Formats: sequence, structure tokens, C-alpha cells
Amino acid sequence: MFTLDQIRSFVAVAEELHFGHAAERLNMTQPPLSRQIQKLEKTVGVQLIARDNRTVSLTTAGAAFLTEARRLLVAADQAPVTARRIARGQAGVLRIGFTAASGFSVLGSVLTTLAEQLPDVDVDLHEQVTREQMAALTDGEIDLGLARPPIDHELFDSQLLLSEGLRLAVPAGHELAALDRAATSADLASAPLIMYSPVRARYFYDLAIRSVPIQHGNVVHTVSQILTMVSLVGAGHGVAIVPESAERLGVDGVVHLPLADQPGDVVELHAVWRRGRRSPALQRLLAALEEERAEAAGATASSSPATGTREASLDAE
Repeated sequence: MFTLDQIRSFVAVAEELHFGHAAERLNMTQPPLSRQIQKLEKTVGVQLIARDNRTVSLTTAGAAFLTEARRLLVAADQAPVTARRIARGQAGVLRIGFTAASGFSVLGSVLTTLAEQLPDVDVDLHEQVTREQMAALTDGEIDLGLARPPIDHELFDSQLLLSEGLRLAVPAGHELAALDRAATSADLASAPLIMYSPVRARYFYDLAIRSVPIQHGNVVHTVSQILTMVSLVGAGHGVAIVPESAERLGVDGVVHLPLADQPGDVVELHAVWRRGRRSPALQRLLAALEEERAEAAGATASSSPATGTREASLDAE
């Protein structure tokens, strides 16, 4: 196998087409330079440089080899720089799993933070439900998940990214859309309800039945994705209990109403990662997200002390 010293010697001779000038460029004498070229040609198995007493030229094979030799030297010179950048979290790849709902709530801001704070880190996105994300984190297939509770803290660490309330999505022409107050359980008693699948959307199913007395006889459709649910509401097929961030979907024909007697932070989304597997890039991202959340909580606290206190307590949980 040839060495990098042999490759550097060849490139110098190929570019100078003069052994004396190449030797000066490499701060060596001509005899060891000639030996390096001879060893390289023996390893490669072909003549790379044609030389006589007066001229030096590249063979056809040598001209082709020069292109690859230059690439090898660039890669060799770049490798330590890349390694140091990865160690500092300035380069590399972050594989991120995300739920469909996080796609219209926090994913965009997470990617913006990555672009601003770690512009040379590549991002590999995987749309997965929370259960799939936990399996992928365990198997090392992703580095970070944007997932829902519950979280097994024996296996995973987490950081709260978002807490929000539930809303009632109703068709624009529905009688409930004219309410000038929060919707109550009584308002839902006879309304056709689009409900979450208890298997494929367990987190939101549990939240809904804990928050509102569900009349299961009123359920007209069962789905797993919030976008599908809101689209069905917009088409007039019923009402639905959705996270407040669903309003960002901007589906036509849907009015989002507050729900009476509901806290504003029951829906949680967390950044989740496997214990002991925080890469430098992931550490930098999590630090940036935590700083942004602290700044947002501080701004909220200055305008509403009660809200700021509640958000701080959630961070501690």
C-alpha cells in the first residue's frame, strides 16, 4: 500500500515536472524523492512518470492518477479538521424523529435553531409516532426524538419543548361556532364527534377522555392523525378535540374554540434522547433549545407571573 508521503512526492513532481524543483518544494533532496516515486510506481504496478536525462513528463496513467492523488491529499488534510469540528459539535449528522403533530408545532423552530447555531450539521428527518421513535432511539437509528409522554426515564433523558392546551375544532357553519364563550361538556352532549384511535393515537385519546366526558355513542369517525381530523371537521363531518397548535394548519371552514375549565398546558411535546448517547452536536442543540425556552419563559413571566411560575414548574417535572 502506498503512503501519503509517496502521494505528496508524486503530486509535487507531476506539478513541477522537475525533480530538483519538486525536491526543493518538499524540503528534501532528489535521491529520496526518486525512491518515493519508484516505490509508488511499484505499488501501483504501472509507470506514472516518464523521465530521461533532460525531461520529465506524465504517462497517460500518471495523468489519470494525478487527479485521484490530489483528491486523496485534500481528504487527508481535511480529515483532522472534520474530526475536530465534529468533536466540537460544529459538523456531522443529526438524525431526528418527529411526530406528525410536531411538524406544525415545534419542528420548524427546531430546524431554524439548527440552521442558525449549527449550520454545518446535516439533518436527517424521520416521521414516526412516539412508539417508533423510542424503538429507534434504543436501536441507535435516530439521535433525537420529538415525542409525547410517557417517557421511560431509566432509558431516556428528555427536555420539555412545548406545553399547550386543548381546543374544540368545529365546522364554521356549526351552531357551536357562534358561541361567544368557551365550549362546555353540555355543548358537546349531542355533537357528532371525530375521535382519536385508542391504539394508534393513544396519547391524544387519553387526553381527550380525561379532559371531556366523551359520549362514545356520538363518535362518527376514529382517526390517528390530527391533520385528518381537522380536515374532516372542515368538511362538516363533526367536531374534534385538538391541540391549540392545530390552528396553525389553517384548514378552511374550521373554527377553534376554547374548552371550559381546561388548563392551558396539558398537551406536552418533549425532546427525547437515549441516556449516555449525547453527541457534541446534540448537546449544542439541546443547550440552544433550553436557552430559547428560558428566554421565552422569562418574557412570559414578566407579563404574567402566574404563567411563568407554572412553566418553570413544568421544566422541573
